[in-house]
Amino acid sequence: MDVGFVGLGVMGQPMALRLARSGAGLTVWNRTAARCDPLRAAGARQAASVDEVFAAAPVVVLMLADGAAIDAATGRGTPAFATRVAGRTVVHMGTTSPGYSRGLGADVRAAGGAYVEAPVSGSRVPAETGRLVGMVAGDAADVARVRPLVDVMCRETFLCGEVPGALLMKLAVNLFLITTVTGLAESFHVAERQGLDTKLFLDVLDAGPMASDVSRMKAPKLLSGDFAVQAAALDVLMNNRLVAEAARASGVASPLLDVCHALFADTVRLGHGGRDMVAVLRAVEARTDALGRAGREPGA
Repeated sequence: MDVGFVGLGVMGQPMALRLARSGAGLTVWNRTAARCDPLRAAGARQAASVDEVFAAAPVVVLMLADGAAIDAATGRGTPAFATRVAGRTVVHMGTTSPGYSRGLGADVRAAGGAYVEAPVSGSRVPAETGRLVGMVAGDAADVARVRPLVDVMCRETFLCGEVPGALLMKLAVNLFLITTVTGLAESFHVAERQGLDTKLFLDVLDAGPMASDVSRMKAPKLLSGDFAVQAAALDVLMNNRLVAEAARASGVASPLLDVCHALFADTVRLGHGGRDMVAVLRAVEARTDALGRAGREPGA
């Protein structure tokens, strides 16, 4: 199948490489052209423009940061939109609000295209190894058309009904991920500040029932202080907001998520937005340091 792929960021580039190496006829475009270099080496064709991507492929995957980036790439709200999407299946694999996805799908269909949302759960390393978890939603025939592509990038793919069922599922999963990693960072911090051997602490954790693929991926980063990005703190903050907004729209409380939102906002404010989400440790450390300063103030 000929496929277009737009958006070669931390997640998009390894996902597109999986497609290129599977034998798909891949045409790629990215705002920063140098991100296309590994794709060209893997046999993909680099388009000179977004229009060229849509012209080349009946299925176009969008792995973009937010709704504004998607609107810019598709030309949504301009005459170019219908030209690009008519007769094409647009596959939205990023993370946006469910309401945005519902509206985008309606606009694509009104312009003569088909629409599938297919967000994924995972970060850069699972994207590189094809171990993402895919969630797809849309009309059954459209989902069937693109599922083989999603399966190339994912360890397992789940059908989630109509749009925006897949994004609602992704956001519910993200709540667990965000709170889990935040809890891991806080527990590491407590162990460290109590003078424990942090390597031993993580070994004990890994031997017990709380161990998971997530803890095994993030624990070494906490131990080494290597916060090279797998899932950026700024992106986690955005996801946190989307989950909270979806919960509020359903009349649902999210107390743990609300605490995490404040901590990730602090993480970004402290200058760690571009680092991995385990950099939330820095926000926890800052709160400990503030507590210590308050205890040293006269009259405290």
